[in-house]
This record gives sequence, C-alpha cells and structure tokens, in this order.
Amino acid sequence: MMPDAHVPSRCERITLRGLACNVRHWGEEGAPKLFMLHGRQDASPTFQFVVDALKQGWHVIAPDWRGHGASGWQHGPYAIADLCADLDAFLQHHAADVPVTIVGHSLGARVAALVAGLRPERVGRLVMIDHLGLLHDTPDSAPRRMQAWLDAFDAAPPQMRGYPERAALAARLMQANPRLTAERADFLAAEIGYRRDDGLFAMAFDPWLKVMPPTPYIPDDEMALWRLIAAPVLHVIADGGFVQQRFGRDPAELARRIGCFACHERVDIADSGHNTQHDQPERLAAVIEAFCGG
Repeated sequence: MMPDAHVPSRCERITLRGLACNVRHWGEEGAPKLFMLHGRQDASPTFQFVVDALKQGWHVIAPDWRGHGASGWQHGPYAIADLCADLDAFLQHHAADVPVTIVGHSLGARVAALVAGLRPERVGRLVMIDHLGLLHDTPDSAPRRMQAWLDAFDAAPPQMRGYPERAALAARLMQANPRLTAERADFLAAEIGYRRDDGLFAMAFDPWLKVMPPTPYIPDDEMALWRLIAAPVLHVIADGGFVQQRFGRDPAELARRIGCFACHERVDIADSGHNTQHDQPERLAAVIEAFCGG
C-alpha cells in the first residue's frame, strides 16, 4: 500500500488520572467502536497498517499509554496497576457502561485481560495478539530486581539511544525486525519517533520504561484474573513471536495458560514475529473482523 493510501487518523487529548493521554481515532464517529491497545515501548500509530487493511466500517480508538508516544511521561518507574487503572478510566470515558471490543498487542493484551477479569461487564470481546503472560521469575531474582530498581534512582536518569537522522532510526527498526519493509519502517520512525532536545531522533517513550518493576512476576496471579473473564477471547499467536519463544517447547504450560480462558479461540499467524501488526497486518485484520463482526 502506498503511503498516501493510509487511512487518515485524528487525535484528541484527554486527562486520565491526572496525566495527559493522547487518543488516536480512525473512521467515522458513529461506526462500531474497536479499541486497540499497543504494546510496551510502542504507540498508537503501530496499528496503522491493520486499520488500512480493515474491510468493515469501524471507529478505531487507540490511546497512547502513559509514558508512550504523545501521552504524558511521569519520568519515574511505571507499574502495571497504573495502566489497568488508566484503561478502566479510559473505557469509562469513551464507552461508559457499554461492553466494548478490544484488540490488544503484547502489553496492551496483558492490561486488557487483567481489566476484563476485574471488570467483566466492560469487555464484550477481546483479541490478544501474541501474549500469554511472561515467564515465571525464580525466587532468587527478587533481590536482584529490587537492587536494580533502587539503583535506578541513584544513577543518572536512563536514556534511550538517539540517532542523527530519522532514516537511521528507520534502519534500526528494520534491523530489529527483518520482516519490516522500508516503507513501514519510515512510517513508524516518523510517527512514533521524535526529535529530542539534543537534536537526535529516538522512539517516543519515557526511558524510565526500561526500569523493570521491583517485584518478581508470578503468572498464577494473572491467571487467576484470566479465569474471571466472561468475554470470548481470541488468541492470535505468531509463529516467530514471544508466545512460541516462551512456551513453544513447553506445550503443557501453553495449554495450562490458554485453558484459563473460559471461552476462547486460537489463530496462528505464519511468517510473523512478535509485531504481527507490522508483519502480517492484512491477515491480522481479517482474523480480527472474523472474530469481532461488523
């Protein structure tokens, strides 16, 4: 698809829990709403190629999480609970008490699933793109995680790598994802990258996102919430994505996790890395619409 064929988007600014939130919209206001939630160290324009491939008429609504894109940065550590509270407030703002359809990628899928368990009346359908939780942290990792978290406050503020020109940032994106075309890399570098005060280009997210939380990850805590989800769930699993990397050689653990969802389907996407929205947007758009309806 040529660059000038992209479906145009528009943005609004709202305040969520005291912090500015950038919200991107595609489509007509009166069309069925489809909420899209991006992953960690990403932003709402990541879904542009999927939106371009949708065949039905949707009003797609995609926020930038706090610390990401054009939303407010808190310049300090981030917690998953804050994102859950943000999503709860965001859905109340945009959909009141109407059950919504959510498409979440990676971190976006994680937050959506947690909120769907905590607020089952809020979510009517959920598409989880390449996410079934993280690997279980070992108990001996707790001291290291806490030490690294404390050290982050004593050291100089974390920084993200900068590039002398936007084309260099686009080249780095292609290096990280060999499936990414030059056109899509240029688009992402322009839409999600920004020029810093020092004149260098970088991806637009708060460097504090690099600081991991101090507490270990225990998957059973999240799985308990997955079991409370009432909505039908579609798991989109990329053959080269994180789910296969983490659990592909442990089918029992994969079955244990996916079995937590009372009503679920699974679709596997071939020739795709973790960012299926970049690698196979047409296929992803088709499975989203087949599952979500019009």
